[in-house]
Amino acid sequence: MDDVTLLVNGAEHKVAAAPDTPLLYVLRNDLKLKGAKFGCGLGLCGACTVMIDGRKALSCDTPLWAAVGKQVTTIEGLAEDGVPHAVQDAFLAEQAAQCGYCTGGMVVAAAALLRENPQPSREEICTAMARNLCRCGAHPRIIRAIERAADALRP
Repeated sequence: MDDVTLLVNGAEHKVAAAPDTPLLYVLRNDLKLKGAKFGCGLGLCGACTVMIDGRKALSCDTPLWAAVGKQVTTIEGLAEDGVPHAVQDAFLAEQAAQCGYCTGGMVVAAAALLRENPQPSREEICTAMARNLCRCGAHPRIIRAIERAADALRP
C-alpha cells in the first residue's frame, strides 16, 4: 500500500492503495463517489467513465498510478457553483435516463466529447458514445440530449 494524493473534482484526497488498484475502486470505496459504476470491469461498457485531465477515461481499467498528478472529474464534479453542467440539464430535459445505471458514465463521456468538440455532428456523437452502453434502450434520447447540450453551450 502506498499513500497517494489524488486531485478529484477540484479537491485533494489522500488514499492508501496499491498503485495498480483500479481508479474506480478508489473513487467508490475510499472517496465514496458512487456516480461511476462497476459494469463489466473490462473497460467495455462505459458505466465507469470519468475524465482525467478533461479526457474520457474508463476508471475500471485505469490503474491508480495513471491518475496521480492529474485532475480527475466524476459526475459529482461536473456542476460548477451548484449549477448543473449543460449535459446534466439536457439529460433531464430529454428524459435520457431509464434505469440510470449507465447515466453517470454517459453524462461524463458526453461532457468530455463536448469539451473536445463543442459542435459534433450526430455521427460524431454516435461514434464518441459507442463504448458507453445502455441496456434500457435510451440511446435515441441520449443522442438528443447531447445535441441539446451542444446547442446550449454554443456561444
